[in-house]
Amino acid sequence: MPIPAPEGHIETPLVQEAGKTAPTGGKKISRATAQFARDIPSKSWFAVISSLLILALAVVGTFPFWAIPFRIAFSVLTALMIVRVFVIFHDHQHRAILAKSKLADRLMTVVGILTLTPSSVWKHSHDSHHANNSKLHGNDLGSFPTMTVERYRSSPLLVRIRYRVSRHPLTILAGYLTSFVFSMCLEPIFENPRKHFDCAIALVVHAALIVLLAVTFGWAGVFFSLVLPFIIAACLGSYLFYAQHNFPGVLLKDEDGWTYEGAALESSSFMKMPRILHWFTGNIGYHHIHHLNARIPFYRLPEAFKAIPELQNAKTTSLSPVEVFRCFRLKIWNVEKARLVGYRG
Repeated sequence: MPIPAPEGHIETPLVQEAGKTAPTGGKKISRATAQFARDIPSKSWFAVISSLLILALAVVGTFPFWAIPFRIAFSVLTALMIVRVFVIFHDHQHRAILAKSKLADRLMTVVGILTLTPSSVWKHSHDSHHANNSKLHGNDLGSFPTMTVERYRSSPLLVRIRYRVSRHPLTILAGYLTSFVFSMCLEPIFENPRKHFDCAIALVVHAALIVLLAVTFGWAGVFFSLVLPFIIAACLGSYLFYAQHNFPGVLLKDEDGWTYEGAALESSSFMKMPRILHWFTGNIGYHHIHHLNARIPFYRLPEAFKAIPELQNAKTTSLSPVEVFRCFRLKIWNVEKARLVGYRG
């Protein structure tokens, strides 16, 4: 039975030849991806279990049984596995994998708490991000805010300061505290403590882990086993989320000219990375495909990329220092130039 396209999409016939699709137009490309929006439960469970097992072993490697260089290496490995486990959690929240499994629901609830992304906050904010991606005057919930030059100039000083802080590289690189501890946990508790009770649980569990590690291995244990991995994982995760929608060539549109498919293909990047980094980041670098059809399991995104030629023409960025600098310098939308520019631009 064919998988329906995401809500708002119009079904159109596919042209297939030699195992490849040849659609034209955003809606046809979107429809072509439907054949990949099928979960393979055995493959999903293998990814979940193996990733959690590798993460657990990496954490053990940070304990004071080995020399400092080895502990640092295992801290980095722990951070990368946190990113992978988080992306798997993210896919489950989209119902792309294990959507009918009650066990997976419970397990991913725990994963969300341990990664400081409680489901009550993440699901709502991330769904809003997908629904408003690249809308010039859309809801900024779940996204880095973007102002036009005119709006920025007419805003009060405190609003401009807050805007600058939210898009500052240090804010993004300090994602452990800014994005995860504060935005994903503390802020929702203040807004609605009853609705976001799982945020309080996440903070309590995180604090309990810090105390447990401190008592067992001292503060060095806290640093190598928890703080350093979370700093690296949150830094990488926050930057990926930022750069995949704030890159040279990104296109923002008003509500009237906005389409779901256009936002995916013109305003979401393909992050070029070595294959090993694609594995650690759960193929989230194929972000244009993910936004085109969020029901595609993360392990099938490369398959869709190879099968649909139009998806290979994506706007790209990378983790090279030059590309990171180019993305970080983009601050504000210039309507006349139809591109993101720096504050002086």
